[in-house]
Formats: sequence, C-alpha cells, structure tokens
Amino acid sequence: MSEVTRAQVEARLQEYVEPHLGKDLVAARCVEDIRINGDKVSIDLVLGFPAKRWEVGLRQAVQETVQGLDGVGEVAVGIRSNIEAYMVESSNSLVSGVKNIIAVASGKGGVGKSTTTVNIALALATEGARVGVLDADIYGPSVPRMLGITGKPDSHDGKKLEPLSNYGMQVMSSGFLIDEETPMVWRGPMVTQALEQLLRDTNWHDLDYLVVDMPPGTGDIQLTLSQKVPVSGAVIVTTPQDIALLDARKGLRMFEKVNVPVLGIVENMSTHICSQCGHEEHIFGAGGGQSIAEQYEVDLLGSLPLALHIREQADGGKPTVISEPDGQSAESYREIARRVGAKLSQQSTEKGSRFPKIVVNKES
Repeated sequence: MSEVTRAQVEARLQEYVEPHLGKDLVAARCVEDIRINGDKVSIDLVLGFPAKRWEVGLRQAVQETVQGLDGVGEVAVGIRSNIEAYMVESSNSLVSGVKNIIAVASGKGGVGKSTTTVNIALALATEGARVGVLDADIYGPSVPRMLGITGKPDSHDGKKLEPLSNYGMQVMSSGFLIDEETPMVWRGPMVTQALEQLLRDTNWHDLDYLVVDMPPGTGDIQLTLSQKVPVSGAVIVTTPQDIALLDARKGLRMFEKVNVPVLGIVENMSTHICSQCGHEEHIFGAGGGQSIAEQYEVDLLGSLPLALHIREQADGGKPTVISEPDGQSAESYREIARRVGAKLSQQSTEKGSRFPKIVVNKES
C-alpha cells in the first residue's frame, strides 16, 4: 500500500464544500498545513470567521472526507479562527479599535431589524468573536432595552465615551444619553453629527466586528454611515410581504450605489408558529427573500420565524441567543452569523488591491 500524498489530500478536500463559505476549504484558503506520517494525516484549518459551535461538525465532515482515501488510517483536524480587517475600497478613515463594520438595515420599519441585529451580534460573540453594537437609530433607540443595559457611559479622558457592556459585548446608543421617553426632536444635520460622534468618539476596545443597527429607510443616517465610514458589508432584513420586499430592494440598491458590499438577505417572519399548537403558516407570503436574493445575486443568509418567544425575549432584555442557546431559533441566528462572517472573510484583505493609485505629474 503506497503512502498517501499531500496532493491527494488536497484533492479530496476540494470535494467538500464548506456550507458557510459556499466553496471548498482549499479554494477558500483555509488549509494552513497538511502533515502526513505513515497512515496518519494531520490537517490544520484556519477560518476567517468565528465558528466555535461549528467546529465539531466541521471536524467530523473533514475527517469523513479524507478517511475515504486509500492509505489513510487516522485523520486529525485542528481548527482555529483568525478574524482580520477585511478592507473595502474606501477613502474613509478607519474607526479606532474596530476591524470590521457590519451595517444591518431595512427598507422599512416593523420588519424586526433591531431584534435581528442584536441576535446576530450575540451569535457572533458566542461563536468566539469580539463584538460591539452601535445603535444608529437616533430617533428610536431600542438596543439598550433589548440588551438589558441601563446607565450612562463614562469618559476617562473627557474626550471619548466608554461603551457599556452586557453579554460580553460593547454597546453604544443615544438611548444611554437621554431618558427613554424623551423624544429626539432634531433635524437631519444634527442627527448625522450625533451618529459620527457616537461612532468615532466611543472608545471601542479591539473589536472584530462592530454591528450597526441602522434606522429604517434610505435617508441621512444611511448615507452618512456609508459615505464617511469604511463599512465592510451590509445585511438587509426584510419580511416576505410584497411591500417590505419593495423597500428592501431600495435599501439594497442604495448600498450598491455607495459601493458597500451587500453580504446577504435575512428573511424575518418567514413563517408564523402558533404558540398553542405549533402550527406553521406563511402568513406574509413565501419565497420573497429567496426571490430578491436571486434577482440581485446576493445570498439568502437565512430565514427566521414570527414567534412570540423571540419578541418577548428581546423586550425582556435577554434575546433568544442568550435565553435559549440550544433552541432552534438561536441556532438559526448562529447560522446566519457564521455566514455573514464567512462571506466577509472572502473579501479582499489587500487594501487598494483592485484600484491602483493614480499619480498625475505636472510637467513644466
């Protein structure tokens, strides 16, 4: 029996498509090393996204794939995550302490965007990333209540605000600076200035991801964030309802126009699950998220149900990923979070790799 070669192992690995990356581990440049000692094969994988709860499943899938080779007896698989700053083509200055900024947006209100935002952020954190949340909905900040955070931020140097925290995440919101029932009666320029200050005057501490809960629509705040901040990617939240899909298209096109990569679509309230009998029904329609994803050639990151417990847990300050970590809804959020991180990891890490610097010399 001849000894297996590295080329054979790589060829076999190319047959396995990693579900979050949507490609094989060799093409995704996740294979760090392959060592062969007799019939024992050791494979070291490095993922560009957090995947703590997925490691067992990934290890088993890789072992089963490689063990089919003749001459292979034992397969050992080491897995680690290394989250880098996935640069985008942008002239905007970076935000100190933040590697990647992910904007979560919707074309209209009432689609569960904020609930989706906090659960995706918590999912990224529980998968092993360092995560922050910025509540950019200046007029209607809801993140403090959803994450069960009260109090006001401190400033150690009189210049920068220290983010508040809960569930291992750093959080900043205008809701920390005003009473919960006080309305923000501000014009557009004041709102955009407040957003920039909350973003850049917060002392973020070594974040892999800053997840931004955007207000609904395509107005001043959306343009300010996308034009003045290096946003790594955007996630669009919609429901299957036709009117929501129409507005979601507008949000998607807005990010395209300002050159912010759209990482994918999240279809919220895809089905209604009866709290009494468990019956599942498509009360807002079916297939809308998949349709818009196909139309604009972006990924459908996942679908989430309209369930009473998701709303109650968010309103109570203990979102689903924390309240029921082993439940089906929490796993759906983690799956979406892993796909967001994986999609982001496949973007170019070389700053300016696609756009060369142009120098014009003035001759006398």
